[in-house]
Amino acid sequence: MEKRRSKLVYENELALFLDYYELTGGKADFDHKNTDMITETFFVRKIPKNLGSYMVAAGLEQVIDFISNYKLSKEDRKWLKKTSGNDLSKEFLDYLENFKFKGEIYAVPEGTPIFPNEPILSITGPSIDVQLFETYILNVMNFQTLVATKASRVVNAARGKTVLEFGARRAHGRDAAILGSRASYIAGSTGSALVLAGKKLGIPYIGTMPHKFVQERDSELKAFREYAESFPHNTILLIDTYDTIRGAKNACTIGKELREKGFDLKGVRLDSGDLAELSKIVREILDAEGFKQTKIMVSSDLDEYKIDELLSKNAPIDGFGVGTRLITGANYNSSTKQGEVSALGGVYKLVEIVKNGETIPKIKISEDTEKTTVPGKKQVYRTFKDNLFAGDEIVLWDENPPKNSRPLLVGIIKKGRVVYEFPKLSDVRRYCLEEILKLPEKYKRVADPETYTVKISDKLRELQQELIRKSKNQ
Repeated sequence: MEKRRSKLVYENELALFLDYYELTGGKADFDHKNTDMITETFFVRKIPKNLGSYMVAAGLEQVIDFISNYKLSKEDRKWLKKTSGNDLSKEFLDYLENFKFKGEIYAVPEGTPIFPNEPILSITGPSIDVQLFETYILNVMNFQTLVATKASRVVNAARGKTVLEFGARRAHGRDAAILGSRASYIAGSTGSALVLAGKKLGIPYIGTMPHKFVQERDSELKAFREYAESFPHNTILLIDTYDTIRGAKNACTIGKELREKGFDLKGVRLDSGDLAELSKIVREILDAEGFKQTKIMVSSDLDEYKIDELLSKNAPIDGFGVGTRLITGANYNSSTKQGEVSALGGVYKLVEIVKNGETIPKIKISEDTEKTTVPGKKQVYRTFKDNLFAGDEIVLWDENPPKNSRPLLVGIIKKGRVVYEFPKLSDVRRYCLEEILKLPEKYKRVADPETYTVKISDKLRELQQELIRKSKNQ
């Protein structure tokens, strides 16, 4: 019998990870010998409600891998030729099969705090090529930036306590589970429950025990004992299968047996009930029995709002397992029970064309004013005061930088060659946490954070207004 396959995406099929209009647009450009060099940028118009005032950039490494390895396989070429009718010519398919990106990419390094309307990714290259990347860029950058942003808020709310990512079972697909774990780790989570995230990305993987393990035994005490016998060096007991208070007392019994063998009860976990009240009672029980070093971990539909509320009530909790609302980037305020669609609305728009040696800035105008783009190839400069972020300015590419500033977009690909040395994921995480410390607290508040100042340079604003005026005569 033939071995069954999952029918999901494999690495050698990613050249088809695009919307069909990217192929038809490319084919039309190819037919008409459009050799224009263009620049498109990826940016986010606004942060979803309930997700604060800043974002954390993530997903760049996967995007660059996609672009630098883009090439149509012979198998996919054959399939396209068969299914697209007469849309795609042999010559255009030849072009895709022998594809090699020769343009430039500048991008904000992963882990960098970013704000609405700032270019996060800027790609310059032949028009045919640059449009092929749109769907993949938006898929990867929107999702990972969304999850990294959510994770950063959760980590900030935890006030230095451990945050573990428990989201794989609620992620929107298998790749989302791994990439969501990656984005969460960048933003400061300590580890993931997903073992594959450990193998693929080097993220520490962790776990406690399932309720099933307790339910299968004749008693909770027997379940705890057997688990401790298997993991005496790392015993963390789930104490809420039946009754949390009784579970805490049973955990103390096992803790004493562990001490007789030279080990300690590492922790207990609560997964239901009034976590603030129960954690206080469990802490009293543990302390009274001599287990002051035993950590209390909690889970159960947590997010930054619940964590902030728990710690504001002085709940003696040492760590948080955060799943559904983290891995989905939930745009939801669990205090007010209000929210919207959990998605980041990043877009990929044309901003400049070079035609016959002339640079022509381009603009998209909409009656919905927030959808009117800012034209021209751009850079973002971040200014500092007392080593803290003091505001950002978006400028045209060749403008002089403001004082006490640094550029956010750095060279990734030049003349088709990757020139950026991607850091280890652990280094990206460290960089992210260091950068978040430079963001003043008023922008990181869980509720009602202030809006960070992002200016558009006078020269750039004048260019935008000029193009708007000209458009009225077209």
